[in-house]
Amino acid sequence: MSEFSELNWTDGAGEHHARWQSAAGLPPPKRVQVVGDEMRADEAWRLACEGTALLWQGDFQNARQLLSAMGRRVDRKKRKPADGEAPLFPHAFHLYRQAQAQRARTLGQLLVPMTADYRIELRRAPEVADACLAAWGVSDQPLVVSLRELLGAVGAHQWQLKGVEVPALGARIHPVHGVFSPVRGEYVTLVAEAPLPATDLAFDVGTGTGVLAAVLARRGVRQVVATDTSDRALACAADNLSRLGLAEQVRLERADLFPEGQASLVVCNPPWVPAKPTSAVEAAVYDPDSRMLRGFLEGLGMHLAPGGEGWLILSDLGEHLGLRTRETLMGWIDAAGLRVIDRVDTRPGHGKASDANDPLHAARAKEVTSLWRLAVR
Repeated sequence: MSEFSELNWTDGAGEHHARWQSAAGLPPPKRVQVVGDEMRADEAWRLACEGTALLWQGDFQNARQLLSAMGRRVDRKKRKPADGEAPLFPHAFHLYRQAQAQRARTLGQLLVPMTADYRIELRRAPEVADACLAAWGVSDQPLVVSLRELLGAVGAHQWQLKGVEVPALGARIHPVHGVFSPVRGEYVTLVAEAPLPATDLAFDVGTGTGVLAAVLARRGVRQVVATDTSDRALACAADNLSRLGLAEQVRLERADLFPEGQASLVVCNPPWVPAKPTSAVEAAVYDPDSRMLRGFLEGLGMHLAPGGEGWLILSDLGEHLGLRTRETLMGWIDAAGLRVIDRVDTRPGHGKASDANDPLHAARAKEVTSLWRLAVR
């Protein structure tokens, strides 16, 4: 139990305490006020902005409505660029991340209590035990969690049960809480269509759900070694590969970047944006100082078999956000003793790419996702 693992509060019945649940590792709130159905959205928003947590004791569905109302009040404060006003990156990106973090902190102040077996003893509360077990594991004591995080765990569990259709794979991938879902299919399609240098052995560095390892195996690569630093990701990949009947073809290893040895093909889809993540799932998108990208390029040469290729799947969104330049990327490739054989580009098809109201629209509208085919110079 860490020093931040317990939440304490006082009400008319005396002092109380419970385990504090935060997947993001946030400390428990220092000020807690017990509230119920009488709480109005304006007052809840004011208290939350001041740093007071609201421990809900009323109707569960009313709590959900209150959370939505608080969210609308947060979103009203967003500043939209004036007509003809171009956002200045990276400053606009940093402001966006600050606003997102503040939004999460404010909405995260609405809390719900749960029993040790993940029951919510509030009126009209749903059954959420399966989702909580999948997200957080077994609990041995009562706990308190933010309603926002609880709803996130429930939503993630629905994705896990239903799966995500991956057209390039012709099957569904089942992501779990905290592991990035392959909802952006364009990068999977790139791996599914690029010419294979060989079919004997491939490495999938940072496998996540295992989707790229599965694509390579389905394409006829006889043995794939897939790595990740996250035990949750490796378990997720193992489940997906088993569902697809590919468990014998893909070996999973816990490793930071590369497994031992050399392969004819080494594939990596690192986080695309050089910035600090604020949660486990964000670590698949944001990577401080491009650590994984640089580590992959620096170590690729010694893990390529003679005549082999490294496939780097990377969006240029970070370049359009002013966080990294193309010259910097090319400099890292050159310094690693690598050369570019070819680059295959595609445009993203997700909704944000065409959403003019998105604060980062000016950058997203220019985004290109590329598969860089690299070889030892």
